[in-house]
Amino acid sequence: MTRLLTIICILSILAACKAETKEQSSKPETISEVKKELSSAEKIAQAHGIDNWKNVNEIQFTFNVDRDENHSERTWKWQPKNNYVVSIVSKDSIIMYTRHDKLEPSFVKVDQGFINDKFWLLLPFQLVWDEGTTISESIKEVAPISKIKQNKITLTYGNKGGYTPGDAYDIYFDEDYLIREWVFRKGNSETPSMTNTFENYEEFNGMKIAKDHKMTEGNFNLYFSNIKVK
Repeated sequence: MTRLLTIICILSILAACKAETKEQSSKPETISEVKKELSSAEKIAQAHGIDNWKNVNEIQFTFNVDRDENHSERTWKWQPKNNYVVSIVSKDSIIMYTRHDKLEPSFVKVDQGFINDKFWLLLPFQLVWDEGTTISESIKEVAPISKIKQNKITLTYGNKGGYTPGDAYDIYFDEDYLIREWVFRKGNSETPSMTNTFENYEEFNGMKIAKDHKMTEGNFNLYFSNIKVK
């Protein structure tokens, strides 16, 4: 009888140890082992080098538009760490201001231009920077210009806040998460307002920037020049 009780006790201890081991093994050792799956927007931002943005003290660029025989351009310097913006219209016309929630009325029009131009330049980063947006799940769809099946997400801005609330962008990207085309739909209209390519990528301090944005017609080119990253 004593021997039987001893065997039962040993089996009970072994069973308890096995159960404890199984329960412990099902838990991660540290919180860091739980890896969050990146969204398509985050993968796009990373593919374009957002991890290097923290090293940027100043970025300079010229926003150019050629339509038929007409040319227009705007040159900017931006210090993102303190949100200091310089608008260079000419050597005799320079506007300097710091971006904040309540800009003086005299700076609003200039700031609208800056936000527009920066958005074109840094769209992959704006996907994760901008608040008040919704981003759809990624699907496969034929891109409107190349006619090649690409990945697609839709970025939609809320109806409040910003200079152009409610706008939507259908963004087409390849298997490397580089943006290749987009469709801009003003006010989330079903009809495209503008369709452009993202091409002529160049790397600046680890960040990939598309310098050219063309339409199918060939008489329009929006492009960036004089890009400098410090």
